[in-house]
Amino acid sequence: MAKILIVEDEANIRLLLEIRLKSRYTVIAAANGAQALELIEQGGVDLIVTDIMMPEMDGYELVETLRARGDTTPVIMLTAKDTLTDKGQGFMVGCDDYITKPVNFEELIWRIDAILRRYKIANEGKIIIGGVTVDKNSFTVTFDDRAEELPTKEFQLLYLLLSYPEKIFTYEQILDKVWGFESESGETTVRTHINRLRNKFEGVKEFEIITIRGMGYKAVINK
Repeated sequence: MAKILIVEDEANIRLLLEIRLKSRYTVIAAANGAQALELIEQGGVDLIVTDIMMPEMDGYELVETLRARGDTTPVIMLTAKDTLTDKGQGFMVGCDDYITKPVNFEELIWRIDAILRRYKIANEGKIIIGGVTVDKNSFTVTFDDRAEELPTKEFQLLYLLLSYPEKIFTYEQILDKVWGFESESGETTVRTHINRLRNKFEGVKEFEIITIRGMGYKAVINK
């Protein structure tokens, strides 16, 4: 179970966050950035949800301190400060996401889960879906007790889609992320690579690549 650190100086809000999140995560809490640093130094924190305006050390300083130390623990800033300037400052010091008060707890959980998933993928270089393992280090997909090594672009395309299941990627986004902005490749290239992936993993039940007519593609995870 992921360990979430809540950093919030208002006791009632801190308690409410703990109550709403503890059924899904291991939750620890601090009343300001200085206390948070002490807990972080003990290790094991997977994600931080922090307020901005706090005594002793505010949220901006907390994140800036962590990033200066080389600590890449993902951070969601949770605050009533919702201007573009405030958000821009949060992202500039190194936060990963930003959600404003009053808190929609369902949305907060979605964002926590999405960041944890991306963080795990980024650090491990693997996507595991049932009996399928997509390994970024070796450009292989393991399934049915065998490993299929893919050409670079095919692997990058599959890894992109599976990293964000249900997210629709347009042809332009795919070309930019896989082939590069300056590439002269077009939609035909994307279709060709999609068809190759479908043929290679036709018997795999764990996922499928869906065509979104007139837009692009998305990966669907079959449960």
